[in-house]
Amino acid sequence: MSRAFVNEDAGSDRPDLPERPVPPGPNLVTPRGLAALRSALAARQAELQALKSRPDRLDKLPEAAAERDIRWLEARLKAAVVIDPAAHDLAEVAFGLAVIVADEDGKETTYEITGEDEADATRHRIASSSPLARALLGARVGDLVTWKRPAGNLDLEVTRIAHADP
Repeated sequence: MSRAFVNEDAGSDRPDLPERPVPPGPNLVTPRGLAALRSALAARQAELQALKSRPDRLDKLPEAAAERDIRWLEARLKAAVVIDPAAHDLAEVAFGLAVIVADEDGKETTYEITGEDEADATRHRIASSSPLARALLGARVGDLVTWKRPAGNLDLEVTRIAHADP
């Protein structure tokens, strides 16, 4: 029989899913970010248990996806390095702090510098590795920083540094 007609995965009860990539190095998180990762892990573990207790388990894909997500969350937690923003003074922009900036038109925007897992553009939470965060980190009130963007550079003035809302 030709090898073209042989199902090499026959007998496998688990579908192959690509792993979620885990960035190398430490996973910087705020205490809020650590709590969110733990909560997501607990939720995904509970979901996996519910999936395994289904009477009809012919479709193994949801279970495989949950197991993959659990591995990813466990890896992110294992690499977590908690940085408490409350330990920072407000002299310069640092991880976990909120920074208020004004653009050239005077419009103010507040950004919070977080870890990758906490970044959320809709809440103006930016990853510390982002171009904007890299421009802001270490700046002091009154400093002018240049945000290098694909749409063109934007100069921003740091008007205030504060502790972020929990």
